[in-house]
Amino acid sequence: MSGRPHPLTGQSFPSPVPPGTGWPDDPASPDTPVARTGDDVRALSRTDDLDELDARVSVCHACPRLVAWREEVALTKRASFADQPYWGRPIAGWGSPSPGVLLVGLAPAANGGNRTGRVFTGDSSGDWLFASLHRVGLAAQATSVHAGDGQALVGARMVATVRCAPPANKPTPAERDTCAPWIARELQLVAPSVRAVVCLGAFGWAGALTALREAGYAVPRPLPKFGHGAEVALTGPGRLTLLGCYHPSQHNTFTGRLTPDMLDAVFLRARELVSVAD
Repeated sequence: MSGRPHPLTGQSFPSPVPPGTGWPDDPASPDTPVARTGDDVRALSRTDDLDELDARVSVCHACPRLVAWREEVALTKRASFADQPYWGRPIAGWGSPSPGVLLVGLAPAANGGNRTGRVFTGDSSGDWLFASLHRVGLAAQATSVHAGDGQALVGARMVATVRCAPPANKPTPAERDTCAPWIARELQLVAPSVRAVVCLGAFGWAGALTALREAGYAVPRPLPKFGHGAEVALTGPGRLTLLGCYHPSQHNTFTGRLTPDMLDAVFLRARELVSVAD
């Protein structure tokens, strides 16, 4: 299966990209163990090495419907990206290994992260998100085009509750639960430094609360309700504050439900919480 040149490196890759073939920032190697069932995900998530966790996430095959969809999109492609290779694999968390701010989203976009290899990269939601992160000092660049483009998060890390692009942006409850050990373990590994968790949308909010409980935080019942600007202080392995933020989807940004100032305000509050804790 021949591939197009990578837009940044010029290397040619098949789509989906096999692990260890030289894609920028690929965390996996051909020897990385592959989860093929929910039991495998639970077993393989039990590592104390964040880099190894990222590698295992990036080759997961545990949800047949998601595997089929992400790879179908990577092969058929959107017409506007027909000359580009697609990542076509799960998207690992990325950013600082000891972040003060953790961003939690829903899942990669089919022609965004599933194409570029980095969550919230290469689509309109990412354009809004990274512009805001750059304005408040949490990202090195105002744009995020592709893995390997020089973008870096500053004192922050970004994860998704579901690591594969789902059809219609809607993972099933079973897919959500199968994927949950990945984010729960990632949160456990970065918890010592995290002081603010920014949840992008109600799904990210719910997924973060579940992962935080698994990581040992005292999550109240009934669960706190999502809302833009909502704050919930939690204690556990450390002290942190959960922040709600409308998802920077086109539905929210085109209608004015979410504005640049609103987005900036949430991230400035996250930075403030980190500064106070330090």
